[in-house]
Amino acid sequence: MYPSYNLIHSQILPLTYDNWFKQLKQPINERPNFLIEQSTIHYSQVIARFLGIPLDEDEYYNHLFDYVQSDETGLHLLSDESMDKSIDNQQFQKIQKVLNINREQNLSINRFVAFLDGEQLLMKSDNPSIHRKIREAMIDLLKLFAEKEKDGLKNNDIRRVLVDVVKWSFNHIEKELAIANPEKNMPKFLWYGNFKKSHSYLSYYIARLGCDLIVFNPSGEDVLSIMDEKGELTYVHQYPERKNPEPFPKEKLTRKSTVAYKASREIETILNHEGSHFYKPWQLRDYTPSSLTLKTTYDELFLIMKEIAVIRPNFEVSNGVVKIPSVFAKIQGVSRNRKEYWERFQSVNKLENSLLIKEFPFTRDVNNDFRFHYRNALGKDGILNPEKMLNTNYWKYQHLPTGLQKGIGTAIRNICAKPALKPVHGESMEEVKIYLFTQGMQIPPNVLKLLQQFDYSQAVPKLLLYNNELNGVMTRSDAALLLLLNQFGIDIILYNPPGHNDIENYIESTLYDTHWLEEVVFEQEIKEPSIVQKVLFQGILKNLRRD
Repeated sequence: MYPSYNLIHSQILPLTYDNWFKQLKQPINERPNFLIEQSTIHYSQVIARFLGIPLDEDEYYNHLFDYVQSDETGLHLLSDESMDKSIDNQQFQKIQKVLNINREQNLSINRFVAFLDGEQLLMKSDNPSIHRKIREAMIDLLKLFAEKEKDGLKNNDIRRVLVDVVKWSFNHIEKELAIANPEKNMPKFLWYGNFKKSHSYLSYYIARLGCDLIVFNPSGEDVLSIMDEKGELTYVHQYPERKNPEPFPKEKLTRKSTVAYKASREIETILNHEGSHFYKPWQLRDYTPSSLTLKTTYDELFLIMKEIAVIRPNFEVSNGVVKIPSVFAKIQGVSRNRKEYWERFQSVNKLENSLLIKEFPFTRDVNNDFRFHYRNALGKDGILNPEKMLNTNYWKYQHLPTGLQKGIGTAIRNICAKPALKPVHGESMEEVKIYLFTQGMQIPPNVLKLLQQFDYSQAVPKLLLYNNELNGVMTRSDAALLLLLNQFGIDIILYNPPGHNDIENYIESTLYDTHWLEEVVFEQEIKEPSIVQKVLFQGILKNLRRD
């Protein structure tokens, strides 16, 4: 006997941390807003996202185990590792057939879905209202794809997404829909862990089918951001920590955290959360550095450079990004007070995280054609995608910690997005970007070590350049590296005693401060500190390190 309705209208239920589980267990007809009127059934569906991981990890994974194993919840596990990736060859060929028709005829979304239905690529249900909902959900999915992806349904990813959604629908959802009853229960799914693009579209499809969907991901990445990026449509709970997901538990853990352990972790989290300004060593190693170049006076410059990043003005940590206040300055000429001039120079030069460049060029200009690599690394927004760069064979930094690799990739993306490097010989803007991209792949080993020593909340590494024009000529490749390091948050000071142009030939002057001193001096060699000064300074360093 068919139901008296043929339309299903589901709405997402407002939830809290305290009531989501209770609502999930409720039969549909006992949830708020349940109503059957005329030819439509109205009910509420539970969609919630739990991102990150709580302090007690054992308890978290035990809860996940219970959610999936308990008959009371009725949740079915979906994750990248648990899903059946097999597909019938005939289904695969039928999908290709529909895609070919779309290429030739430029189908509307409704006709596209009609062809999918005609080729039996949509799930079936004996309940006419559910069968109709399946068709509507596929229409919504393709509308979202057309909206989100460049070139819409002609985007190359449509084949991968459609194949995945079809096979997973038949492998994981169809049998649950076959026994569903919109008056009492609809299928319930739990997504766990990280995801690929197809998983995001599948999750959206499940939501549009009117099913319940609960998302857990310890890394904080959100499979449902594709439909609700700002968390306005569904309930989102953020746990205090972010970690790579462990394999989904196959049994309950027997270890239990002590009260003291929980208390210490809670205190640690309070002290070391993003906005606290109290950070453990290397706590921010997986964050992405972003430079905030400070505008300072000449005297202020040396005060700022002595300060660790966290106490500099406008230091900020939020949403996985750490904004590092840094300095980028050129000092033209020499001050009349030579003693003060050299003391300030040596105060920077002698710091442990300081690198002195006194020969030019200090980089290598690469002539290889990276045009193809650059274009392949672009995202849909036309800007370089760091993730694409990191997964290529030309990426030279695979040995570095993953967080640092992402930081370098992001810095390369940013200097290419809005190039501050001046074009030469009639270069197009794309050619400037390709040049910056190419040079970003050639960071010298001594500079790379400087980046590896950078604990983003602590001492900021310093690049000190001394150009007296007896030691070579600064090149464009040098300037490209300076742009990259500035974007990364490194302090940069360029000394030029004769007051000549060097960096000005390549970089827009708005990017750095210029400080003119009283005198210009030609062929000025670096004045080394006296033996007494060296001994005193080394003693101070040892005391600071408690050697």
